[in-house]
Amino acid sequence: MSVKDTERPTRIVRALRSGQVTIPAAFRRELGIDEQSLLRMTLENGGLRIMPVQVDDEPRGSPWLKEFYDYFAPVRQEAEEKGYTDEEINTWIDEALAAVRAERPGRW
Repeated sequence: MSVKDTERPTRIVRALRSGQVTIPAAFRRELGIDEQSLLRMTLENGGLRIMPVQVDDEPRGSPWLKEFYDYFAPVRQEAEEKGYTDEEINTWIDEALAAVRAERPGRW
C-alpha cells in the first residue's frame, strides 16, 4: 500500500448477495450523491471506480441541429408508420449525401 492510499478516506464495505454495496454517508455527502444521482462505474486496474455523473438541465448540442431534427419529425413519423428500420433510413441518407458530395467535389 502506498502513502497516497493511506492518505485517502477509506472504508471497508460488504457486498450483499445481490451485488449491492452501500456508499458510506460521509462519502455521499462529500460527493453530493443522493437517491437521484447517476453513477459511472468503471473497472480500472483491478478495482472498481465509481464517479458521480453530472447531468445538465439544459440540452446540449446545436440549436440549429435540433430545429432541423424537429422540422423532419413528420417524415420520421411517416417512415416509422411504414415500417422502415433505422438502418434502412440511415443507408438512404448516406447514399443521398454521397451523391451530393459527388456532384460538388471540394465543398465537403
